[in-house]
Amino acid sequence: MRITTFLTAVVLASCASGSTLAQSTQELIAEAVRPLPEDLRANATVYRYDSTSGDRIVLRQGSNHVECRPKDEEGFTRCSPTANASRSDMSAKLRAQGMSDEDVSATLETAEARGLVNPRIFGSLSYRLFDEPDRIQLLWIISVPNATPEQLGMPTGSQRDNSLAGHGTPWMMNPGTPGAHLMIPINGTELSNKPQ
Repeated sequence: MRITTFLTAVVLASCASGSTLAQSTQELIAEAVRPLPEDLRANATVYRYDSTSGDRIVLRQGSNHVECRPKDEEGFTRCSPTANASRSDMSAKLRAQGMSDEDVSATLETAEARGLVNPRIFGSLSYRLFDEPDRIQLLWIISVPNATPEQLGMPTGSQRDNSLAGHGTPWMMNPGTPGAHLMIPINGTELSNKPQ
């Protein structure tokens, strides 16, 4: 009980720092699972990272294969497979040290080659939510490491503008690289960009 009370106090204190208003743990959990399909929400793990150390703070331990973070400083709410936890944790620690995005990516690639973090799993699905219409609001991302458009029959032309207008279709980014992935804008939900 003391540990739970302590963790709750730590989470609420970290939420109150900077420009983020304090939210209850239950509010943070509800916010974090919004990008997920309904059937995954109740049993997803919810966590956040300490901004100074990059340490993981678990808000709710789940029992399924998905974990989520409440909205970050850039305004994104993200969920991903628990199999990606070691990669996410290392990334958070590197960012807390002040590393650039490029340096973080290079370090993760080296760590993966050395077996220190799990490789991206082909076909793994991540979920992203943004609340403002100047970005793709509800986006699902399928990791396809090293795949090419020819192998998967995928287009590579950006669908960003169509997605902002509520009519986006899937496209591939970073083809032929370890970071290759499919961008799948989700249209027609209350969380999606509105049709224009």
